[in-house]
Amino acid sequence: MLCLSLCAPHLHLHLPRSPTARPAAATCRNARCIGVTLCLRMPTTPEERRQKRGLAQFLDLSAAPTLTPPAPTPVHLTPAAKRRGALREMRRVWWVCGVGYWVQGFRCFPWLALNFHLTRGMGLSPAGLQLLQNAGSLPLVAKPLFGVLSDAVYIGRAHRIPYISLGGASVTEVVSDAVVTEFSRTQKAGVLQSYAFVALAAGSLLGNLSGGYILLKTQEPKIMFTAFSVLLGFQLALSLSTKETLPSSRGNSRNRLVKSSLAANFRKQFSNLMTAIREERILYPLAWIMTSFAVVPVLSGTMFCFQTQYLNLDPSVIGLSKVVGQVMVLSLTVLYNRYLKRIPLRCLTTGLQILYALAVLSDLILVKQVNLVLGIPNEIHVLCFSALAEALAQFKVLPFSVLLSSLCPPGCEGSLFAFFTSGLVLSAILSGVFGVGLSTLIGVSSVDYSSLPLGILLQSLAALLPLGWISFVPEKWTADDTVVIKR
Repeated sequence: MLCLSLCAPHLHLHLPRSPTARPAAATCRNARCIGVTLCLRMPTTPEERRQKRGLAQFLDLSAAPTLTPPAPTPVHLTPAAKRRGALREMRRVWWVCGVGYWVQGFRCFPWLALNFHLTRGMGLSPAGLQLLQNAGSLPLVAKPLFGVLSDAVYIGRAHRIPYISLGGASVTEVVSDAVVTEFSRTQKAGVLQSYAFVALAAGSLLGNLSGGYILLKTQEPKIMFTAFSVLLGFQLALSLSTKETLPSSRGNSRNRLVKSSLAANFRKQFSNLMTAIREERILYPLAWIMTSFAVVPVLSGTMFCFQTQYLNLDPSVIGLSKVVGQVMVLSLTVLYNRYLKRIPLRCLTTGLQILYALAVLSDLILVKQVNLVLGIPNEIHVLCFSALAEALAQFKVLPFSVLLSSLCPPGCEGSLFAFFTSGLVLSAILSGVFGVGLSTLIGVSSVDYSSLPLGILLQSLAALLPLGWISFVPEKWTADDTVVIKR
């Protein structure tokens, strides 16, 4: 506290007294001063001069105004700038998903090398090759677990992109399907699913084309395995440098899920998945599409051995036939996005299933060598018709993906589509196992293909069986309509 006291006959200065200070005047003792007494007498001793300089500094500091740095001016983004930023981030996410689907299709590149190595390098039988092909798909059956994990557990404030970086092929497929489902609610029906199919078919097209060429020139599968590893490294770098911008990732990672335990999140997400699957409008279409694959015994491994070992076709021809098949998938996808999605789903599915059964018979023409009678070389027939049935089977999934995207409850995108795709994988495995059993039952081997026509005929007839329960598919639904189940 600063105290000013007038003293007679003069004023003098005192700070807290030291033992060596001179005693103040008697008139100053009566002044009730706690800290400082100001007097007008000129200082004469060194102690008084120091006290005067200290008081002057104190008064200067107390009188000076307090200067505070100006607050930074907040940057206000215009709505247009915010939209441009969000669009830029969304495009980056779509790049990650597009590359993921492209790599998924490009997996045929190392698989083609592996098939030739197993048949020509190791002399594997047709049944053994087909069993090994189906065994390679077994890890994909665990997709529902990855889907529940992606829906229930956030890493930071994201729950899609980090799993692409951390997971393998099956995890990447689950997350990509979930991203497509989330964004499809804000886009025109079927557009994003068509985008995914185009990326998938483009990867498969390039993989088969380049794989057949490399095998023809080098006969060295290791080069193809190394090239595919480099591609996976690029996909990892792209996912690590991308920020997740999804509707489900905006501020709910800590508010909605972290408050409960991990086990509780899993139980809740699994319960939501089971509730969604039990709905008839979801259960019946899922049951039909899965059984339509499972009941048809596929002879793909047997036909591959027949073409390469019996007909001695070049790897480039096999690869180009797959390329033609993917061109068919691309064309059908464009047609669906423009015209076919307006056709009721049951009618469209019935037509596709009948075409698939007829396309299987094209292999019968090749095995019986009817094409040579008609003047069509084996290479041309394989290029034009060998992959037709496979292309139709692949395209048949697209309308059901659009259907499930429109029915999927919010928060179950990863779980439901993981269940859907794992069901398709399991159906394909069962189909392959049935094909192995059929080829073994009728006596097909690497040196005897005489009974192969019977197997192809049985496969074509089995392809017509799913039409018996086609009522499971919605009758009136199109890509722009709501679902009404009529059985």
